[in-house]
Amino acid sequence: MDDGGPVAVNNAAFCILGTPEAGGILIVADHASNCVPVDLQLGIDPACLETHIAIDLGVAAVAEKMCIQPEFGGFLGNVSRLVCDFNREEDAPGVVPKESDGIVIPGNARARDDRMARFYQPYHQALAKLISNKRPGLMLSLHSFTPQLASQPDHLRPWHVGVLYNQDDRAARIALPLLINEGVKVGDQQPYSGKLLNATMNRHAETNGIAYLGIEIRQDQIGDPVGAARWAEILCPIALECRNSLANQAGLRT
Repeated sequence: MDDGGPVAVNNAAFCILGTPEAGGILIVADHASNCVPVDLQLGIDPACLETHIAIDLGVAAVAEKMCIQPEFGGFLGNVSRLVCDFNREEDAPGVVPKESDGIVIPGNARARDDRMARFYQPYHQALAKLISNKRPGLMLSLHSFTPQLASQPDHLRPWHVGVLYNQDDRAARIALPLLINEGVKVGDQQPYSGKLLNATMNRHAETNGIAYLGIEIRQDQIGDPVGAARWAEILCPIALECRNSLANQAGLRT
C-alpha cells in the first residue's frame, strides 16, 4: 500500500525531495511512508497501515511543502516502519518490529536479515553518501506522534510539538523559544526523549558534528493539507534561523 507521498529521486528504501545543497537544510523523515512492497505479507489488518504504527502521519506533506523552498532538500523513508524502522540502531530488536502498540506483526517473525539488506542498509548508506557529498548546515529530523497510544489510553500527550535531541542540543535551544513564540504548546524532550530514540541523528548528525533539530508534531496538527501547510510555514523560518545562528556562532569562533 502506498501513502501517495512525494517522490522525486526514488528508491525502494528512500526518496529524495528537492535538491539538497551543501550548507542547506536537509529534512530527514524516517517514517514518512506506509508503503508495504507487494511481495511482503505482514499478516495484519490493512487498516493498521493508516495508523501511527505504520507511518508518521502528515510528515510527508510537511516535508514536501518545505522542500519547495530554496535551501531545503528532503530524504524520506519509502517503506512503512512496520517493514523496517530506519530510526533504530542496527542491532535493536524493533528495527523489524514483531509488535507495535499492542498489534502483533506475524510476517516479521523471521524477516530481519532480508529487511536489513533490502531496506535498512541501502537507506543509511545513501543518507551517509548524500551527507558526505552535500554536507548540510542543519539536519531537520521530522516525525509525528499520536495524541495517545492504544496501549496507554490514560497517557495523554497535550503538546502540539516536541523538540528532541541527544548530546547536541545547539539547534534545539534556538528553536524552543521560537516555537513558543508561535503560540504552540511545546514539549522539551516530549513525548519521547532524544536520549533514547535518536538513532538516525546519532549516526548521521552527531557522529559527523552536524547540528540537527529533532521535531515531533502531533498528528492531528498535520492531518490535512491546511495543517501541513501551516507547520511548513512555521518550521521553514525556524530551521533557517537555527542554521544561520549556528553558522554565525561558528564564524565568531574562527
